[in-house]
Amino acid sequence: MTSIMQPRSAKLVLENGSVYNGTAFGHIGEATGEVVFNTSLTGYQEILTDPSYAGQMVLMTYPLIGNYGINPADNESKKIWASAFIVREVSRIYSNYEANQTLDACLNEAGVMGLAGIDTRKLVREIREKGAMRGIISALDANDESLETKALQIPEMSGSDLVKTVTVSENYTLEKADARFHVAAFDYGIKTNILRMLQESGCQVTVLKADTTAEEVIKLNPDGVFLSNGPGDPSAVGYAIETIRKLVEYNRTDRQLPIFGICLGHQLLSLAFGAETYKLKFGHHGSNHPVKNLTSKQIEITSQNHGFAVTMETLPDCLEMTHLNLYDNTVEGIKHKELPCFSVQYHPEAAPGPHDSHYLFEQFTALMDQAKN
Repeated sequence: MTSIMQPRSAKLVLENGSVYNGTAFGHIGEATGEVVFNTSLTGYQEILTDPSYAGQMVLMTYPLIGNYGINPADNESKKIWASAFIVREVSRIYSNYEANQTLDACLNEAGVMGLAGIDTRKLVREIREKGAMRGIISALDANDESLETKALQIPEMSGSDLVKTVTVSENYTLEKADARFHVAAFDYGIKTNILRMLQESGCQVTVLKADTTAEEVIKLNPDGVFLSNGPGDPSAVGYAIETIRKLVEYNRTDRQLPIFGICLGHQLLSLAFGAETYKLKFGHHGSNHPVKNLTSKQIEITSQNHGFAVTMETLPDCLEMTHLNLYDNTVEGIKHKELPCFSVQYHPEAAPGPHDSHYLFEQFTALMDQAKN
């Protein structure tokens, strides 16, 4: 007679003492991080492997997760970066012609904990009302007070430089046959589809460690510089801000070197020009955020994943705001009024997600074309 394994009870305890009881899946143990919610209906594999989620436990608002399994092609990096995964219901079976693994097995293999069976709607409401909070998930410790104490000891996201935990250890180059441009791309937590789209735009890409200096970039003689997405507090990544400042100065004094930033790269570029950033109450995480292009007046549906934003009132006169979030009127894009530097807060490479903003890669290559002539 074959015995059926019973679900292992587990609980989430937030830093304010709130308790959510459920069952564990994936790795059985403990996990910690800042709890954030994502409103995407699909794309859990890409979400889990997005380096921007380092240090965070991701809560999915869509109730059933895992029904199409995990496949070898859709990872956004080489590993899962989310510290835990929280869902209403996890599917133990999957149906997809590309899939070769269940979500449960994937998390277990990666040593990442999952929590299912909690009231995800209640948890989302609490985060929306009180803000993103630190939390701990445990299948080992059932004492609420003990877990709350552990949650309060988790490092806060504000002031945390998590870029150094996700960036590559060595620079490398992605060759492109008949490439028209050479792009130096800073890896602050870069997603695979960004690299894919840069290549599809005709670029050979040299991926750089986050602490690569401006002098090292200039020696590569690139046609453009790309600033990637990434996790943590942008104001804590001082070395990146200083490098970008030097590249901007090179733009002013030597030659035109187009700079394009996405997400954390957008925040770092803004900081390099003298703007300030702040932590959002619960961040923007999902694939359905409306953004207004202030130049074309068109509305783009965008994919987003960030917990910090640029303070609009601190934008210097040299920068023009180009995009506006229609949910909360936060800055979604900027460009320099004279130099070929621009950035957006959202993810135009969206995978999966809307393709409304793919034109930004064409805008980048157009600037590199102009700089060559």
